[in-house]
Amino acid sequence: MEEGKRQRQVAGALQEQFNEIFRRLQLSMMDGGMVSIAHVKVTPDLLEARVYLSFFQVADTAAALKKIESKAWEIKRELASNMKHQLRRIPVIHFYHDDTLDYVFKMEEVFKKIKDDAPPEEGND
Repeated sequence: MEEGKRQRQVAGALQEQFNEIFRRLQLSMMDGGMVSIAHVKVTPDLLEARVYLSFFQVADTAAALKKIESKAWEIKRELASNMKHQLRRIPVIHFYHDDTLDYVFKMEEVFKKIKDDAPPEEGND
């Protein structure tokens, strides 16, 4: 099902707020790496938000995700105080690991290996 205009607007506003909250709560730098909000998806009824997190050079992503989930109540409280005039109800927040960045790095390595293993092409001049 295609995402509606209101869903996209709310998701965009939530993503901005999450970025600000993560910076304020010092969750964007963790274990010598960086945590960023990859994207936010909101259900059609606007009661649930799925926050996809991207981890860059974080040693233990599972532990970092667990730490963020342990602060979920604090994050939601901050979100509620910032968005109380835009939303009737603050959505339930679920955090997920977005592995797109890992996938991109793996694919680049595969392509580099294929290129290195390929025999050199002869010039047809």
